[in-house]
Amino acid sequence: MRLVRAWAPRGADRFYNLVRLGYYDDARFHRTVPGFIVQWGVAGDPEVTAAWLDRTLPDDPVVVSNTRGRIAFAFTEAGTRSTQVFIATVDLERLDEGGFAPFGEVVEGMEVVDALFGGYGEDSGGGMRAGGQDSLVLQGNAWLDRDFPLLDRILRAYPEA
Repeated sequence: MRLVRAWAPRGADRFYNLVRLGYYDDARFHRTVPGFIVQWGVAGDPEVTAAWLDRTLPDDPVVVSNTRGRIAFAFTEAGTRSTQVFIATVDLERLDEGGFAPFGEVVEGMEVVDALFGGYGEDSGGGMRAGGQDSLVLQGNAWLDRDFPLLDRILRAYPEA
């Protein structure tokens, strides 16, 4: 993955720092919708998630389009970006008008993204906008591992030196 600060400096900086702090370590790809997106960003430990839940960052303007392989923050409304991100698995220019500002892109391994388990669809943590993430936020990996054991996970994320 390559971050591009010129596209969305606040988003790129937030993501970089969350990676550096280990926030995404052992996170599950909790929302994999084939032909749309792969999303993650709720910490496995509910206490860690709670500490970041209200730490929103100001929006970046959209300067590049949400094409296949681009990564952006998920949010419910303007000004609510926090920790959840997604990779577009198809061209999603329609998200540009909604304020989803890409801050990076997959430069190698998109075939891995395409192969992530998508059999649960929205059930394992979709519904951010509809308020359907309560169990995920309150129980973290314990809930996901019990009820959605086939989800793929990030073992460890780290910035390149």
